Amino acid sequence: MLLETARLRLDSLRGEDAQALFAYRADPSVSRYQGWRPTSPDETVRFIEREQAVAFDTPDSWFQFALRLRDSGELVGDLGLHFVNADTVEFGVTLSPAQQGRGLAAEAVRAVLALVFDSLKRHRVYASVDPRNLACVKLLERLGMRKEAHFRESWREGDIWVDDVIYAMLAGEWSARM
Repeated sequence: MLLETARLRLDSLRGEDAQALFAYRADPSVSRYQGWRPTSPDETVRFIEREQAVAFDTPDSWFQFALRLRDSGELVGDLGLHFVNADTVEFGVTLSPAQQGRGLAAEAVRAVLALVFDSLKRHRVYASVDPRNLACVKLLERLGMRKEAHFRESWREGDIWVDDVIYAMLAGEWSARM
């Protein structure tokens, strides 16, 4: 699966991505709001190997896009799609700190929303976000997603309980934006 935007190429993670993926995913400024934090480069290699074994659009599975700068091919982030069922897809996006604040996440998510709604004909897309992650909340709202739920202390992060907020968009809302 390959998607291209003005500045990005979204494709599959490869073995040679392990070091760059580990570098930003293990960074505390990135991992504090993430569900997966690699503890070693070897764990990152195993993660990529598991991802390579799953076909795109497999029900009840995740597919992880690599986000690469289109000109250089440099890995700058990743975007996971969870194919919940035949109608619903969940997503999450992560960028390297050096690449944040440039609109790359919005560019990648727009491309994925077009894929999910226009090509795959899904009914609903949602994202789960820690409400303390203000940059992500602003991104989801800027993309036209609606806040559907706020679950109090529903997720355990180490020794503390944190909230979880769900933002969603329906196919009709996506097509109305076009």
